[in-house]
Order: sequence, then C-alpha cells, then structure tokens
Amino acid sequence: MKKKKWFLSLACLLGVVSLAACSGNSDKDDEIATMKGDKITVSDFYDKAKTDQNSQQIVLDMIISQVFMDKYGDKVSDDEVDKQIKDTFGDEDTLKQQLKASQMSRKELEETYKQSLAVQEGLKAHVNLSDNDLKEAWDSYHPQVEAQIIAVSSEDDAKKVKKEVDKDDADFGKIAKDESIAPSKDDNGKVKFDSTTSAEEVPDEVKEKAWDMKDGDISDPIEVNSDYGTGYYILKMNKNQDKGNDMDKYKDKIEKIATDNKINDQEFTTKVIGQELQDANVKIKDEAFSDILSQFTDAADDKQNNSSTDATDKESTDTTKTEESSD
Repeated sequence: MKKKKWFLSLACLLGVVSLAACSGNSDKDDEIATMKGDKITVSDFYDKAKTDQNSQQIVLDMIISQVFMDKYGDKVSDDEVDKQIKDTFGDEDTLKQQLKASQMSRKELEETYKQSLAVQEGLKAHVNLSDNDLKEAWDSYHPQVEAQIIAVSSEDDAKKVKKEVDKDDADFGKIAKDESIAPSKDDNGKVKFDSTTSAEEVPDEVKEKAWDMKDGDISDPIEVNSDYGTGYYILKMNKNQDKGNDMDKYKDKIEKIATDNKINDQEFTTKVIGQELQDANVKIKDEAFSDILSQFTDAADDKQNNSSTDATDKESTDTTKTEESSD
C-alpha cells in the first residue's frame, strides 16, 4: 500500500510564510507591479495563485496542521522538537546553513516540527492494535545484530575488497577503515542494527542478507540502489541472534512497530484526518478550495457507514439468536 505522511513540509511552510508576509503588509488592491495602462494587484495575484496545485496543498497542510495543533499540540514537548531537529540536521552548523539558505528562522522551524509531531500524536490516539497487527509486526521483526560493514562505490572495488577479506589472515576492521566509505569506517566498520533500523543507516538489502548469516560469515558484495546511485556492501556477521517464540520479551518494540505500521498506512491516516476535520467542524469558505478536503471527509464517512453497518448486523444477529433461543 502506498504510504504518505500528511505533515506540513518545510517547502510549504516557506510558501506560507512568504504569502503571510505579503498579506500582512498589503491590502488586496495594493499594487505588486505596474506597466503602461495596466497593473497587477495583490488581489490579482491571489486569484491566480489560489488555483495552483501547490497553493491548494499549502492550504490543505495548514488546515490539517492547525486542527491537530489545537487538539494535540500540548502533548508535544520542546525536548521532542529539539530531538527531531537534531536527528534531521545533525550539528548546529549544518542547521544554521539550512536556515540561512531557506530564509527561515529557528522559531519557524521549531513550529513546523511541532506541527508534524502533533499530527503524529493525533494519529497515535486513534490506533487500536489487534492481535493480527501485533502478529504482523512480530513476523517482520528481527532483533539487534552486531556486524561490520565495508561500503564501496563500484563493483570492481567490491570484488577487490571481497578477495582481501577472504584471506586467512585478513583483518576485516582494518580493511573497513582503509577502504570503506561508510560512516562506520572510523569504528572498524562496526554497526549494530535490527529490522527497524532506517534504510539511511543500513540499507534494506543489507539487513535482509544479515538475518540469514551465521556468526563469522562474510557476505558476497551486496548491490544497493538508492537516490544517490549504486553502492556495494560487504557484511561480516559478528553476533546474530534468533528472536525465539516469546513475543512478550519484545513487547514494547513490537507494539511500536505495529503502531508505526498503522500511522504509515495511507488508508488509516486518511480516515483519521477526515474524522478530526469533521470533529473540528472545518468549513471551506472559498470556492476555489472546495474540494481539498473531500478525500479525507469521504474516507471518514465510509468508516462511519461501515461501523453503523457492522453494529446493525451485530444487533440483527443477536436478535436472531434470542428468537431462536426462545423457540
């Protein structure tokens, strides 16, 4: 199923900030530009811009963010916001460079992340995990392993490294330090990861290969294709482990995986957002934006209709059983 997170993007916020700055200092008849015998006003600009797809998306994101902020914003702490920003940008210098490039203030960025986290909190509030949800999460889970990784940029380099690590006296850690382009090279290629580790940290192809390896095994070169190009990984398994049959041992982890699966399910998020929009009594006043909420409100209506049908069917079944019992 296709996944999408309905969070206000940084690009959208920039558009919102820019438009707000214009509207805050301008009347609708103020002139943006003049020419011989004609002019372009703020009102002209708005009439043209509001039908643009990007503008429609900006308004949609603003509505969703505002609804969830009003209801769930107080559940998001400043520490959570700071952690999200740090996880995204890393060091403070990188953050400052990005803010300068986007002409965005630190406060605006923090507000954006708080809005995203408020949406997450709202989605979590609607999650009711079934036994099937937990089983699906359990089936997909593999506990943490300890390994070493060498990453190179070409197939020829991968074949060369593979020959080196297969030698009887090979020092995998030293070869990783000398040859690898992965961040782990500074720690002799050492990495720890489980099935929930992001693909940015350890590619999915590498993780899938790892689960079947025994301690001491060294993989053949693993080809990984990404937005950044093609890379090759050689993996040495140091300590693998079987999860066994006791799901309770990993209860918190399994519940988090199942919850994340729900939140990343487009059908689920669409219905939840639609329900929250209805609960907030959102009304579109400008005809140009009349359809932007329909996908959400329609999904919420379908959910309510299905719930009503299920309740009616259950009541009918219970009545039938009672009548049969009376007979």
